Amino acid sequence: MKVAIYPGSFDPITYGHMDIIDRASGLFDKIVIAIAKSESKNPLFSLEDRIKLVKNIFSDNSKVDVLGFPRQLTVDIAKEQNACAIIRGLRAVSDFEYEFQLATMNRSLAPDIESIFLTPKESLIYVSSSLIKEICDLKGDISKFVHPTVEQALKAKLSES
Repeated sequence: MKVAIYPGSFDPITYGHMDIIDRASGLFDKIVIAIAKSESKNPLFSLEDRIKLVKNIFSDNSKVDVLGFPRQLTVDIAKEQNACAIIRGLRAVSDFEYEFQLATMNRSLAPDIESIFLTPKESLIYVSSSLIKEICDLKGDISKFVHPTVEQALKAKLSES
């Protein structure tokens, strides 16, 4: 069984992330969405809430598993999940330098685990979680960028603030 992990903070998950997961599902037997606690990023949603959202969205996809992790090396999670690859999304050339550096370091730490770069479809290339949160906070329409479950959760969360 070919397993890949897709690590990230997913605060919140967007249609761009979902497109990457769908593309990866065509390449691998199992995709483990590894949601980082990411305290340094000051996430809007708790780790538990992000896990629930992603599990809810992919509940009908038997190829997708979801897990949360605290501070831990991505390659260690990949090893724990018996993954042969780490999926990373690239939106723009500006992402490449950082992602290339990460991939090179990961290869140094775990030479048997490949880094695979996927791009979302063109209509989602500019979508980021931080932009989505800002648009929603300013009462903009985010329905074409996130799953309805995420839209509802974001609106509820931001109305608490």
